Amino acid sequence: MATTADLVSGVDFVSVPTKDLDRAVAFYGGQLGLRRSAYRPDRGFAEFETGNLTLSVINPERMGMEHHVSRNPIALHVADIEVARSELETAGVAFVGETFDTGVCHMAFFSDPDGNAFMLHHRYAPRTPEA
Repeated sequence: MATTADLVSGVDFVSVPTKDLDRAVAFYGGQLGLRRSAYRPDRGFAEFETGNLTLSVINPERMGMEHHVSRNPIALHVADIEVARSELETAGVAFVGETFDTGVCHMAFFSDPDGNAFMLHHRYAPRTPEA
């Protein structure tokens, strides 16, 4: 049998559930400013590019699945977290709490209109090698 490394070569996209595709499209394309690469309202989805990962915004009920909000944040890489946060706040994105400093990175948490969790993320210290 093939190993997982032989079978899986990457991640093509991450699904983000929505109950209102038009509202989600306005948020991801307008407020976050992400480039929309696909838009199929007739099939209940749109896709947005982040640079290294596609966010596939879907209406799961249109695809025969249950809608469940994702509470595990998707970390969106930014070069300067305070500049990005300020610009998004100006665009109407509401953040939860202050920007968090872990000692190696900064994180600022927010949600999309459906309540799916996101964070702005900037690593400022080098990764440590695996033990």
